[in-house]
Amino acid sequence: MSGFLAWLSSALLLLGASIGLIGAIGVLRLPDSYTRMHAASKAGALGAALILAGVAAASEGGFALAALFAMLVLLATAPLAAHAMSRAAHRSGIAPITGALGDALAEAEGNASPPHHNARSEM
Repeated sequence: MSGFLAWLSSALLLLGASIGLIGAIGVLRLPDSYTRMHAASKAGALGAALILAGVAAASEGGFALAALFAMLVLLATAPLAAHAMSRAAHRSGIAPITGALGDALAEAEGNASPPHHNARSEM
C-alpha cells in the first residue's frame, strides 16, 4: 500500500468513526423517537459508509470491491428502513413533538387530531 492510500484510509476511518460518534450522541440527546431515528439512520449510515470506504482504500482486489458494494447497499437501504420504521411508529400512534408547522403526515392522512400517545412520555 502506498503512503497516500494509507493516509487516505486513516482519514476516512477517523472521519467515519467521528460521524458515528456524533450520531450516537444525537440518539442520546434528541427529544423524541423520530429525531433519534433520524440521527441514527443518517449519521450511522454515513459513518459506516466512510469506514467501509476507508477499508476499501486500505484493501486490494476483491475485498475492496466487496467493501464498496457493501457501502452502496448500506447507503441505499438505511434511509428507506428508517422511513418505514418512522411511518409505522406514526401509524401506531406515537406522536412526534411538533413545532409551529404541526404534523403534516397526520393532516395528509385525515387525522387532524394528534394521536393519543405523546412522544414526551417515552423519556
